[in-house]
Amino acid sequence: MQPAELADKIAREQSPLVVDVRTGFEFRAGHIPGAINAPIWKIMLGLAPLPRDKHVEMVVLCELGPRAMMGKALLGLLGFRNVTLLAGHMAAWRRSGLPMAFER
Repeated sequence: MQPAELADKIAREQSPLVVDVRTGFEFRAGHIPGAINAPIWKIMLGLAPLPRDKHVEMVVLCELGPRAMMGKALLGLLGFRNVTLLAGHMAAWRRSGLPMAFER
């Protein structure tokens, strides 16, 4: 999914579940509004806040791509079937000047 398409879906309140697999530190420093933080290790240990419904539409991202690809593969192994990657990941979102959320 392209960043502008995701931003539009968020604005229309029709967003898929946005799964940010970056570290908690990276997530708190700036993330896509409404995203959940689910680092790879939390997914592997069953500690990530994932939905029970395996058909939920999800968009997975990291900073540049490699961790997101691992996250997508792990989610597939857990039975999630409607998972895609954010094109360009967080770096592209930031470059596009799209809205960011911050936590302390």
